[in-house]
Amino acid sequence: MPYSTLTLAVSEDIATITLSRPDKRNAISTKMMEELLAALDEAEHDNCVVVILTGAGKAFCSGMDLEMLAAIARQSPADNLRDSQRMADMFRRIWCFPKPLIAAVNGSAIAGGCGIATLCDFTLAVPDAKFGYTEVRIGFIPAIVSVFLTRQIGERRARDLLLSGRIFDAAEAADLGLVNIIVPPEKLLDTARELAAALGTSSPTSLREMKRLLCDSAAATLDADLERAIAQNARIRGTRNFREGLAAFLEKRKPVWGAE
Repeated sequence: MPYSTLTLAVSEDIATITLSRPDKRNAISTKMMEELLAALDEAEHDNCVVVILTGAGKAFCSGMDLEMLAAIARQSPADNLRDSQRMADMFRRIWCFPKPLIAAVNGSAIAGGCGIATLCDFTLAVPDAKFGYTEVRIGFIPAIVSVFLTRQIGERRARDLLLSGRIFDAAEAADLGLVNIIVPPEKLLDTARELAAALGTSSPTSLREMKRLLCDSAAATLDADLERAIAQNARIRGTRNFREGLAAFLEKRKPVWGAE
C-alpha cells in the first residue's frame, strides 16, 4: 500500500521501515501510527525474516507531532481515551511483533519516539543519539511506555527516567540496557543489516515461536497494566496542569503550575 509518513522496502529476507517526516523530525501523528501498524502488518505477511526500523533525516522520532498536541486540548474524554488506546496498540504491536525487530536509531528518540526505539528486540544507536521520556515536563505522563520500561530495566531505574524526564545519551542508554550497540553514523544501517542477516540464518519458525513464548509469558500482567495506563493517560489530559503545560510548551514559555 502507499504510505505518506514512512517507507517500506523489502530486500531478500530483510524489510526496512523508515519513518519519513524529516521536516517534522519524524514526529508521531495519528496518520503515522496508522501507517506504522499497516507497515508492520505488511512485513509480517511478507516472506522477510527480520524488520529494521529507522528514521529519515537527523532524528529517529521526536515524539508527538505539535499539531496533534495542540488538538488534544480540544478533545473530549472519549477522544482522549481513543488516542490512548491507539498509542498502546502501537507500542504493544512493536513489543510483540512476531519477527525480530531492529531499531536503527539515527538521532534523537524522545517521548513516544523513545518508546518506539527501545521496545524493539534490538536497538542500535549512533553516538550522538539522545533519548528521554520527557512527558512530565509538559504536565503529561509516559503512562503507557512505563508499563514496558519497568519490565526492561527495573522499577528503580525506570523511576529515575520517568520522574525526571531528563535527556540521556546513547552511552547511558547502553548502560541501562536500552541500547545494544553504539555504531558510527556511516555504519548504522550496514550494522543493522549484518545483525538482520545473522538472525536470518536461524529457523524463522524458531524465531517466531521464541517471540511468541516471550510475549505470551508476560501478556496477562502486561495487558492488565496497560489498561490502567491507558485510563491514566487519558485522565491526566483533563487536568489543569496538563492544559497549562501543553500551552506553555506550544507557546515556548515556562509553565506556571498550580493546584488541581
